[in-house]
Amino acid sequence: MFERNHTPELLAPAGGRAQLEAAVHFGADAVYFACDRFGLRQRAENFALDEVPSAVACAHASGARAYVALNTLMDADDVAALPAYLEAFDAAGADALIVSDLGALSLARKHAPSLELHVSTQAGVMNAEAARMWHELGASRVVCAREMSVADIARLRADAPRDLEIEAFVHGAMCMAVSGRCLISSVMTGRSGNKGHCAQPCRWSYALVEERRPGEFYPVEEDVRGAYVMNARDLNMIAHLDDLIEAGVDSLKIEGRNKKAFYVATAVHAYRSVLDGADVSEAAAELDAISHRPYSTGFYYGRAEQSPERDGYVRKFVHAATVERAGARVVVVCHNRFREGDELEVLSPRRPVARVRVHNLAWLPASAPDDPSDAAPVPVAVANRSAERYSFEVHAALAPGDYLRARVG
Repeated sequence: MFERNHTPELLAPAGGRAQLEAAVHFGADAVYFACDRFGLRQRAENFALDEVPSAVACAHASGARAYVALNTLMDADDVAALPAYLEAFDAAGADALIVSDLGALSLARKHAPSLELHVSTQAGVMNAEAARMWHELGASRVVCAREMSVADIARLRADAPRDLEIEAFVHGAMCMAVSGRCLISSVMTGRSGNKGHCAQPCRWSYALVEERRPGEFYPVEEDVRGAYVMNARDLNMIAHLDDLIEAGVDSLKIEGRNKKAFYVATAVHAYRSVLDGADVSEAAAELDAISHRPYSTGFYYGRAEQSPERDGYVRKFVHAATVERAGARVVVVCHNRFREGDELEVLSPRRPVARVRVHNLAWLPASAPDDPSDAAPVPVAVANRSAERYSFEVHAALAPGDYLRARVG
């Protein structure tokens, strides 16, 4: 068995600046993000090329590593534009590039020689021979295909070069296509998932049509709206991290570059707590708080589960506010509505979830340009102005950057 002497890396998505800051604040060891081209999540906020140095510096300031995703299918125009981006990433001090195209890997070796090369899950690495070939070409890490079981990963680890790192997904949305290489979005909407523009048609409702009966629709399941026959459940491995670690996984990856900062903060907080020795059941409850499809363990222990009976998300909490200034009277930035007397849950780095009650809620009008939080407070019954500041009394120790969440319903 492959021996480990360290805790695996916790790798978090950073679809934009707020997500990046949430990831490192709540305990990610590394973040992955994309620029305005070449990433598979073009609907994410992403980073302009001139913003990459600041993004890398933000990660490094918190002791986290910064990986740049370049994992779309590359056409001739992409390859022509790639060298300038690679040189910029190298100059910015990024730690690694995530690639799936052999041409991108070849150019990265020439134009970004100081960066590590990680092979994306899009490359579909499922065996040690494939891993060994990528390693010989210069890769220092492979991201396992999502169709692999825990036993498959252990076998790959045993047979692959010892200095080749292995990364595996532990949380987030699953794709119904093998390693995400899907053509449905391109065919049905003209938006190619392989170029980062997936419309997620696998989540839509479908019915059966017989060619001699045009216009007559037959539900695939007992649902008059049709059936979500390709709707994959979300991955959640919070209760099985020991199995992945024992199998030899070096980096545990959270999916979600299209997600908001609240999602990233909650997922990172939960997985960080388990890696640091916290109770798994408490962390699992945290993951129920964020918006998600029904959970499963993907392919790790057998065939992945679908949710043919429904689409949509489960959500128990919303991001109510972020603490800006701590003290007996806390100042927060509002994100979603909360009221006087509400009980809010506190998400704080490397601490168990706590609860506070809102007392003497007040709105802080932005009348002082240099410091709006010093404006005269206006007592209110409800905080409902998104992105504006409120204050209230608390009887618990909060800190700047803490997230406050409110139960839905």
